Amino acid sequence: MAKVILYTTRTCPFCVRAKQLLGNKSVAFEDIDVGNAPEQRAELTARTGSRTVPQIFINDAFIGGCDELFALERSGELDRLLQA
Repeated sequence: MAKVILYTTRTCPFCVRAKQLLGNKSVAFEDIDVGNAPEQRAELTARTGSRTVPQIFINDAFIGGCDELFALERSGELDRLLQA
């Protein structure tokens, strides 16, 4: 199974949607809450160039945020990435 990492905050509705999609697919993921963690927010910015959440990685490849995750799901590509 793929290694999935999400950078999120607890109050972000897009983060909740992304986690729900992955949960519905029974995908285990690491959730890094950057809401009150400036050092982890800095790590996020260094990895992606962005401070917005969610930011999602599958097998260390940056796929983007919630919109990109759902686009991958609609195209059928998400399942392929999660199987790799």
